[in-house]
Amino acid sequence: MAVSTVQTNNKLIKFTQEIAREWVRENLFSPYQSEDVNAIIRLRNELKNGGEQMNIPLVTRLTGAGVSTGTLVGNEEAIDDYGMRVWLEWARHAVVTNKAEQQKDSADIFGEAKPLLSDWLSELRRDETIAALMDLPSESQPASGVRVNGIQYDLSTAAQRNTWSVDNQDRVVYGTRAFNATHATALATLIPATDKLTAAQVALMKRKALNANPKIRPYKTRDGYEYYVAFAGSNSFRDLKTSLETVNKDARPREERGSNGAPNNPLFQDGDQIYDGVIVRQVPEISSFVTNVWTTLLTAGTTTSRVEPVFLCGQQAAAMAIGQMPKPTFRKEDDYGFVTGTGIETAYGVSKMFKKHPKAGTALVQWGVLTCFVSAAAD
Repeated sequence: MAVSTVQTNNKLIKFTQEIAREWVRENLFSPYQSEDVNAIIRLRNELKNGGEQMNIPLVTRLTGAGVSTGTLVGNEEAIDDYGMRVWLEWARHAVVTNKAEQQKDSADIFGEAKPLLSDWLSELRRDETIAALMDLPSESQPASGVRVNGIQYDLSTAAQRNTWSVDNQDRVVYGTRAFNATHATALATLIPATDKLTAAQVALMKRKALNANPKIRPYKTRDGYEYYVAFAGSNSFRDLKTSLETVNKDARPREERGSNGAPNNPLFQDGDQIYDGVIVRQVPEISSFVTNVWTTLLTAGTTTSRVEPVFLCGQQAAAMAIGQMPKPTFRKEDDYGFVTGTGIETAYGVSKMFKKHPKAGTALVQWGVLTCFVSAAAD
């Protein structure tokens, strides 16, 4: 029997119209950034009316003893103020195609340009926020094309890191210890077995933040509660969850159920960890920065063990000065309508907030963030 077969060119091929885009994680800093003075990442829009830099005035609290019945004249206290500068730069990107390629397209791939560009900008701003929290404070304008203000940690010298660590010794923690040596030497004391991110470590960071001078003001939620918010990479967050397993099992609610019907319990649900008035949020890209950017931390601990930073933040830990909100752009040189280009552009600068300490000369002190270095082995 001769069975008829379909020649290759005549075989049916179905092309789906639904396009699957690579997943892009939400900007996990988003819930904590706004124009509100209470925000951890403060959005400032004054530059929309022009200017290449923004000056943010900072004022510390009064600490003088005052007088009772004595003469107040001549015993007044000077206001300690400082102007912190943030420089902005442009961020632009685009994709382009032409009618010849669109004619071949079975699924309108170019139609995905706008959401892809939006995802690109979201990732860029997230990553630059991480970089800003890690960079060393600096009063100098960043290089052309750089939106993150400060001295890049990965490009800083040993002397610059030592200076930063000394100037901020009331808001820098190495494992279970406060500052005790040069930056590199302090990192080398971190022991994988005892200097991981744990409940005790979270409590230590909170105590250090409460006792810092200038004060690190806690973030206040809408219901009036005060919290610090710590941002941790996936490896250090893993260690914290292990440390809090018993606490979560014994102290957190078990009967409540979320919208999906699953128990609203951290043993079963992923999400933030809360301990001792500190919300710890996992930002996996912090671990990625250690792997790809801050590579000296890969072997910085004792016996060349891996180290990760954790950023415990209060109000106004960082600022994003916005010169232009993101807007779509389109290519004008279209070759008589044959070429189509879609883009996005925005202008901003992001910086960790800092001020000059009045009692330490030229020392630049982090305003609203405590930096903690912990041992964090890779999986």
